[in-house]
Amino acid sequence: MERSLTMEIVRVTEAAAQSSARWMGRGKKNEADDAATSAMRAVFDTIPMQGTVVIGEGEIDEAPMLYIGEELGTGAGPQVDVAVDPLEGTNIVAQGTWNALAVIAIADGGALLHAPDMYMKKIAVGPEAVGKVDINASTLDNLKAVAEAKNKAVEDLVVIVLDRPRHAALIEEVRATGARIKLIPDGDVAAAINTAFDDTGVDILLGIGGAPEGVLSAAALKCLGGEIQGKLVPSNDNEIERCHKMGIADLEKVYYMEDFCGGDDAIFAATGVTDGELLQGVQFKGAKATTQTVVMRAKSGTVRFIDGEHSLQKKPNLVIQP
Repeated sequence: MERSLTMEIVRVTEAAAQSSARWMGRGKKNEADDAATSAMRAVFDTIPMQGTVVIGEGEIDEAPMLYIGEELGTGAGPQVDVAVDPLEGTNIVAQGTWNALAVIAIADGGALLHAPDMYMKKIAVGPEAVGKVDINASTLDNLKAVAEAKNKAVEDLVVIVLDRPRHAALIEEVRATGARIKLIPDGDVAAAINTAFDDTGVDILLGIGGAPEGVLSAAALKCLGGEIQGKLVPSNDNEIERCHKMGIADLEKVYYMEDFCGGDDAIFAATGVTDGELLQGVQFKGAKATTQTVVMRAKSGTVRFIDGEHSLQKKPNLVIQP
């Protein structure tokens, strides 16, 4: 995979973030998603690669999407798998709250897991706790292991969990250990990434979220030296049948880092749409917009934070053709 793609995908996430940020707080999540998707597709069409979407906005979602199997890029250049969420946190943008991102991960063809669009139980940690957690272990045992790895008391840990009724028992388990909890309304890709950065104050992600988001999180954590494990949680017979059609016979299978994102390389980029612990959201002032992006590559271990200033007059449609 060519390293020049690192900056190319930053252009894509920046465009998606700027387009969707115009809808912040306006209560229209589908319009925000559509804006991000359209901008992302337009910039992708200028990139010299042969990309295939393996993780899109979902097989079920009725909103405009970069669909699974869609071909991206100019048709020249390396063949890559593309995992994409033009707007991770549509509700976040609609409500004007924290941690909405425009997200892309790419890897060599065949390297990314073709995860079905359904729920997945997940556990994610940063580099210090790699190899110390087990998705099949108890909540207490995992928190003890993370606390020991990070030289903390369990009471000092911050566990990030999606605020959903399905997590009521998990939340009580965490509270019983004495650990602290950060409940989030949406955005578990950002939550997983935050476990790898001390400044965010997040030590571990637990709970059930989307399987496609698990692949995006895994690509980021591969670059950061972290870890995610997952188990599919089909919620009905149709989803079980979908698993079987995809060749997934063992519904108790644990997916590890190499299952999510194989090979020795991956590139991940995320641009803030709204403000978060790690990235600032898009700001508009007159004819300019500012963005903040994190981009990373697994092969080199490089992590860059990029502050962008964009002229809305010179690039009104967010794309300059090469």
